[in-house]
Amino acid sequence: MSSEDGDHYHHHHHHSDTEVLGTDKVPHSGPLSGPLNKRVGRKSARFNVPDSSSSKDDGYVEITLDVRDESVAVHSIKAANGGDLQEDPELTLLAKGLEKKSTVGSSMVIRNASAKIRQVGHELKRLTSFSKKPARFDRTKSAAAHALKGLKFISQTDGGHGWAAVEKRFDEITASNNGDLPRSRFGECIGMESKEFAGQLFDALARKRNLQGDSIDKAHLKEFWEQISNQSFDARLQTFFDMVDKDADGRITEEEVKEIISLSASANKLSNIQKQAEEYAALIMEELDPDHLGHIMINDLEMLLLQASNQSVRGESRNLSQMLSQKLKPTYDYNPVRRFYRDTKYFLLDNWQRAWVMALWIGVMCGLFTYKYVEYRRREDVFDVMGNCVSFAKGAAETLKLNMALILLPVCRNTITWLRNKTKLGVVVPFDDNLNFHKVIAVGISIGVGIHAISHLACDFPRLLHATPDEYEPMIKYFGEQPKSYWHFVKHSEGVTGIVMVVLMAIAFTLAAPCFRRGRMNLPKPLKKLTGFNAFWYSHHLFVIVYTLLIVHGIKLFLTKKWYKKTTWMYLAVPVILYLCERLTRLLRSSIKVVTIQKVAVYPGNVLALHMSKPHGFRYKSGQYMFVNCAAVSPFEWHPFSITSAPGDDYLSVHIRTLGDWTRQLRTVFSEVCQQPTNGKSGLLRADCLQGTNNPNFPRVLVDGPYGAPAQDYKKYEVVLLVGLGIGATPMISIVKDIVNNIRAREEEESSALENGNGVGINKTSPSNSNRKENFKTRRAYFYWVTREQGSFDWFKGIMNEVAEMDHNHVIELHNYCTSVYEEGDARSALIAMLQSLNHAKNGVDVVSGTRVKSHFAKPNWRSVYKQIAVNHINSRVGVFYCGAPALTKELHQLASDFSHKTSTKFDFHKENF
Repeated sequence: MSSEDGDHYHHHHHHSDTEVLGTDKVPHSGPLSGPLNKRVGRKSARFNVPDSSSSKDDGYVEITLDVRDESVAVHSIKAANGGDLQEDPELTLLAKGLEKKSTVGSSMVIRNASAKIRQVGHELKRLTSFSKKPARFDRTKSAAAHALKGLKFISQTDGGHGWAAVEKRFDEITASNNGDLPRSRFGECIGMESKEFAGQLFDALARKRNLQGDSIDKAHLKEFWEQISNQSFDARLQTFFDMVDKDADGRITEEEVKEIISLSASANKLSNIQKQAEEYAALIMEELDPDHLGHIMINDLEMLLLQASNQSVRGESRNLSQMLSQKLKPTYDYNPVRRFYRDTKYFLLDNWQRAWVMALWIGVMCGLFTYKYVEYRRREDVFDVMGNCVSFAKGAAETLKLNMALILLPVCRNTITWLRNKTKLGVVVPFDDNLNFHKVIAVGISIGVGIHAISHLACDFPRLLHATPDEYEPMIKYFGEQPKSYWHFVKHSEGVTGIVMVVLMAIAFTLAAPCFRRGRMNLPKPLKKLTGFNAFWYSHHLFVIVYTLLIVHGIKLFLTKKWYKKTTWMYLAVPVILYLCERLTRLLRSSIKVVTIQKVAVYPGNVLALHMSKPHGFRYKSGQYMFVNCAAVSPFEWHPFSITSAPGDDYLSVHIRTLGDWTRQLRTVFSEVCQQPTNGKSGLLRADCLQGTNNPNFPRVLVDGPYGAPAQDYKKYEVVLLVGLGIGATPMISIVKDIVNNIRAREEEESSALENGNGVGINKTSPSNSNRKENFKTRRAYFYWVTREQGSFDWFKGIMNEVAEMDHNHVIELHNYCTSVYEEGDARSALIAMLQSLNHAKNGVDVVSGTRVKSHFAKPNWRSVYKQIAVNHINSRVGVFYCGAPALTKELHQLASDFSHKTSTKFDFHKENF
């Protein structure tokens, strides 16, 4: 180096980075700070940039540094021959870092200035060696611009704003340990969930600053924070490179690639990738190190990252997209009348089927209540003694009669399925809401029981007890001699049946509440059996007793003696008979339709797949469900499951997730006859029924169905959006398979018609094929499957691959989302994205799902999904079918309404919750 008097020493570098300072490795350091030299001076040096095509002087750069009390500033960087250098991001990044003021102050150890400048020289030499790349990835492309937003280490986009929260957490964590933040709590302090990944990031940042030990103070933490919150892509890329490059020699070896793959897989809960880390590391080295040098450089990492992003960017009509964005901006109307009119109009457009059914039901209830109220208001002998109380009691009783009859109709599944399949009533009747209507009627019954019971017990009976003999005289023909005790009325058959019914209904209604039925109540261990599906199922059968008592209650009336005015049995006769026929049909059909288990598989995520023979005459539609019974678990319980096979398959299949007692026991009894899979077959355990002897002894299974479900109406739409959340993908899988089968059948017919001649081909078209063509309108399908665990993709791995291979015309767009993986652009998933792109391009297999379908990370942006479909299908009606937990229902429904109201594309939303 030159001294202040201008003497120059030229260092000609013709050896490796590690040879520059003898046997000691000098790691890649960051911003230099601290009191290097009390004198202010300017020093310069030349560094060789190897390039076979350059002249002698062209191989050097000259850097002039300003050495001050607390900083080292880059004064200029130019070619040794006096020419200007092209701007290089790495050099620019270093220059900015060197100019940063020191925040450590006196806590930093005073270092020798000349040694520091020698280290800077080493660092510049390493960085400038990268600038002479054989081919630099074009960052002007749209995909590259998209990738430049990636490699985020933190979720906050504003480092300055985020520092306040980090500083607060630092103060809380270090309150008891002298202001030092331990490495183990670094992730907690900066808001990073993955503890192991945060630890490796800590090591990289500390290594860059030559820090020793497992703790840092606040000044160092702020330096760390400024680097990881830096919005420059080059800075983020360098930080990520430093994480991988653990020995800080500027090169990444295969072992280091393996370690970072394993770390990224662990942070994203991708156990399969973690197990294959060595194989994937070899794949990356094979791609990026074709010359077998044993290492890769930072430019190789950048190229891989930008190329990975290039495959994920999707194009769309920009102008139309911007127009839609403008239309969808929320607007607030300050005129309350116009706002009320608009909201009412939209509500009726979305819910007119429900609205007219509810209006009719409420109108009938009000009519019956008024009719009975007026009738008893005009019975002077009764009204004079009991007053309005008896009118209220009788009015509520009349609504109860009808509601106790109506509540059975929504659960007559065979009848509803027949009406849905064979009639056009589905246009005006919301059959999808049958269970919701069942619950609404239950609320109506609760209100009616409350009014009826309170009116009698708290008003009518006390008035009869306290009436004078003259007032009571007209009541003798109804109640006999005036009672002296309140219990006279309670112990009568009317009172006993009424009280028992109220108690039984209270039990059934309580155990049917979601918190009990789904087992969310945290009850003491002896009371645990009061929660879950079993308690719900058995308590609902108490209504057999309730209906028997209701008929008795309706016959033993105090105030009505003529048989034809005792109308309770008239209300109940038809619904009860219909429901009994339903149950009898289910019993007979399930015993006649014998199934044989053909294959059993137990998958990750506690999912049991059953493949069974299709009973003769068992015809179903994709999206429908059936009931399953296994006597080895419980001879009486039947549980509904969506059918995952397609109507064209020669077998039936269901996928059952272990969520409760019954499903847990079912998995256990089938696991006992399963073994570890062989020959590369999927599943943790499986058993196949093969031709020959020694077949597994499977438990006996009965099925009942099929039954109608919202998803079966997908054929009415030319465009469908199918959304499955976790195990909710089951009906959608059947639909996807059915669409592929229909497309293949149509293509075969068309090719047959061409071979035989148009006229002959048309004449040979059978009526069934014509009907299928008329009923099947779907021309485009978008399937979004969102799941938390990587192992879930094994459930339908074969089906996904089959669809990807058969769908030559790209009718079905498949999207798998794994929410355990951090969003695209996050540094914790960056290497997974690179690996995914590389493996899919080379082998055609996604590293996350293990299928031909490329997976996405984190949760979908549902607004963008709707927007893309609206852009691609203008003036179309799109059927949206969702199956999964209720949490997502509101968002998808609201988006369907918004896009339907504000764009020319109409979205019809259908849901099925579990």
